[in-house]
Amino acid sequence: MEKRIGGVTIIVKNRESVERLNHILSEHGGIIRGRMGIPFPESGISVISLIVEGTTDGIGAMTGKIGRLEGVEVRSVLAKEIFSPVD
Repeated sequence: MEKRIGGVTIIVKNRESVERLNHILSEHGGIIRGRMGIPFPESGISVISLIVEGTTDGIGAMTGKIGRLEGVEVRSVLAKEIFSPVD
């Protein structure tokens, strides 16, 4: 299976979407290699940064669901190289 490595940045402006966001991230936990969240209470937002490794379809499915949440923005960048698992 061809995989890509990349980063996903999520900006949460609506605290009411956090529970659903965490559910989506749990559903796609198999492609998340690292996660860092930083709150900005003075601005009323939080930023979550993910390192992902998965197929473009898998990463796109996750970011698509996240992008439909109210008050949540998501952007991703993937390496151009395709990685195959080492046997």
